Amino acid sequence: MLSLQEISDRLEIEDLMVRYSHAVDTRQWDLLDEVFTPDAHIDYSAMGGSVGDLAATKQFLAAVLPNFPAFQHLISNSSIQVDGDTATGRTMCHNPMLVSGGDGPPTMMLCGLWYHDTFVRVDGQWRIKQRVEEKSFLFVAPSAPGMG
Repeated sequence: MLSLQEISDRLEIEDLMVRYSHAVDTRQWDLLDEVFTPDAHIDYSAMGGSVGDLAATKQFLAAVLPNFPAFQHLISNSSIQVDGDTATGRTMCHNPMLVSGGDGPPTMMLCGLWYHDTFVRVDGQWRIKQRVEEKSFLFVAPSAPGMG
């Protein structure tokens, strides 16, 4: 049976991952300061993104995501292992992204991936110290007739 501390840790880590998704999906890059440690290492290269620290990641997101009119990060199936003030996790992410069609109709890019995270408790709060994406799939769906 899980202890109350283990239950609390897992729920706090799951909430942390939801806060990450919210920060990115609402384009509030500074909220990521409350999600990652200041020295975090973030590797989005499996899906064609940046690799670097938190500042570089925020710059990358701010530069690239305006090219997508809409997107969502849907996370689930988290496997979290807590060991005191550290934890690791593997979480599934489904990330549909609307791609502007320029003069034509928009298309939908469907990204499927896993987040491999290392978490640390800092001043009583869980933070992501390392995040590495693992690609499952990337599919660009053609526009449906009548779209656009």
